[in-house]
Amino acid sequence: MPSDPAALVVVVSWNTAALLDTCLEALRADHDSGLARVVVVDNGSTDGSPARVRERHPWVTLVEAGANLGYGPAINLGCARDAAAHPGPPPRWLVAANADVAVHPGALRDLVAAGDGDPQTAVLAPRLVLPDGAVQHHVHPFPSLAALAAIHLPSAADLLPAGRVVEGRWDPYRPAIVDWAHGALLLVRRGPFDAIGGFRADQWLYAEDVDLCWRLRRAGWRTRYVPHAAVTHAVSAATSQAWTDDGARDDRKQAATYAWMQVGLGRRRTALLAGAAWAAARLQARREPAGWRRDRALAYAARHRRGFLAAVRHRRR
Repeated sequence: MPSDPAALVVVVSWNTAALLDTCLEALRADHDSGLARVVVVDNGSTDGSPARVRERHPWVTLVEAGANLGYGPAINLGCARDAAAHPGPPPRWLVAANADVAVHPGALRDLVAAGDGDPQTAVLAPRLVLPDGAVQHHVHPFPSLAALAAIHLPSAADLLPAGRVVEGRWDPYRPAIVDWAHGALLLVRRGPFDAIGGFRADQWLYAEDVDLCWRLRRAGWRTRYVPHAAVTHAVSAATSQAWTDDGARDDRKQAATYAWMQVGLGRRRTALLAGAAWAAARLQARREPAGWRRDRALAYAARHRRGFLAAVRHRRR
């Protein structure tokens, strides 16, 4: 394999051995063609994942972290180990990936081509396809009052840029410049990534994707959605083991988002947005007849309240 591939793929693994197999099998063609070098960072799996990588995928560089570092820190570790093993300039693109994804044939090459053709873009997101064939809604606006209006007020959504990417209005087959995209798999320009210090070391899990896109936007870069590059995503394959209850997992995600917002947006702005999100969800619940729609809106409001309070408590420690 050539020593100067276009992309370094870092896959973070934690107790998803079968999905990791599928992920690496899908990447083999890109490795063999010289497009990508692949590193797996295993976060202390106990299901035999490291042994399976060594036995079935000897072409992959395996890094055993020895503990669950979280997602972003594991990606940083993979980059550091690859740099130590391959002196000189790193590949110009980093692919940060979960183990629960499988790139479709040609998808990684399409992402690299799209990035090489757009020097203003630092992050490129593929179309994420669920195992049942549906497209995952995974591009979003940054937190703001305008974004809340686009989500909760249909009349406002038609007038606001954020309305183009809210759930129910987003066209998953239309290329677009977006604020941020889910980090199941992202192609990231290595120079800007290194310049901002990579993923934040203190962000263990969740919100690392919005944080990365936010910091890169502040540095003058943008995020592009590339729908013709498709990737299958078995959503929450690893996190569902850590949080067997969907509500607990959603609470953890919301708390992590508010913790990031306090750093990225400031405490006062975060408090304003948290209160607005809670109020908007409560108002939406009042407009809905009794039933699952109202229950969902009330649950959404309660999750925002719990998440904000958890983030505040964590910051005060």
